[in-house]
Amino acid sequence: MIFFKKMKKFLITGLGNPGVLYQKTRHNLGFLILDKISEKYFLSFSIKKLGFISKFIYKEKLLFFLKPSTYVNESGKSVKYWMNKKKISLENILVISDDIYLNFGNIRLREKGGDGGHNGLKSIEKELGTSHYARMRFGIKNHFYQDNKIDYVLGNWKEEELKILFNRLEISVKIIFSFVLNGLQKTMDLFNNRNFKI
Repeated sequence: MIFFKKMKKFLITGLGNPGVLYQKTRHNLGFLILDKISEKYFLSFSIKKLGFISKFIYKEKLLFFLKPSTYVNESGKSVKYWMNKKKISLENILVISDDIYLNFGNIRLREKGGDGGHNGLKSIEKELGTSHYARMRFGIKNHFYQDNKIDYVLGNWKEEELKILFNRLEISVKIIFSFVLNGLQKTMDLFNNRNFKI
């Protein structure tokens, strides 16, 4: 227990909706990335208050992976609860979300910003009382997106997207662990300006 207390702690939150109905939807991109990490490192999530939690020690850092069970619109309640419960500082929080205004597969890491119309980010800003937290936005906009935002984000991935998606998930995982090891600024320098070809 003393060993854990001395470790630097991080809360990595992937946004999405719980339940089989939403499992393969674009809006569950955050869940999907955390599932990729759990698969890679043989981790499991436990049902806890306001979310599904997995704990992982990585190079002397204590990582908590969180999938809120509150549904996207109230994600902030889950983030705030676990941030306080585990006594994790704001600079060690990373939120992963889909972004309908970024082209599919584009990934952007930011230290602050608006919610961009994403209700999960809106909820987090409301609960934390600030927009100054790290967020990784994964673009889901594609040529077949029309005007119905809700139907699109809650729609399932198409076959042509899946062919590209899993390579992008690998990049996302690298960004997350770089954030943990190298910090936000260096990770932004490393990844934000890279031209990942589709």
